Amino acid sequence: MHNVDLIPGDSLLTKTPDEGRQLAIAIARRVVKATQPDAATRERLREVYAGDAALLLQVCQIVATEFATIAAANGYWRTRHDEP
Repeated sequence: MHNVDLIPGDSLLTKTPDEGRQLAIAIARRVVKATQPDAATRERLREVYAGDAALLLQVCQIVATEFATIAAANGYWRTRHDEP
């Protein structure tokens, strides 16, 4: 695996759930890039999963798992009223 900064800003803390969801997507994308560093290969593979509902649902599951981790790190945004 290539050396890729997998956690933007080196923190899972976000101000809002929406920022948390965006971070989850960013992390998932960075994991794909780290796993498959060749941009041309990623582009070619994108054509495969873009037309496959099951593969798209797997992408959603990966983002949901990342989001659950981020939500837990943020105390589910319920107990944090100060800055992250």
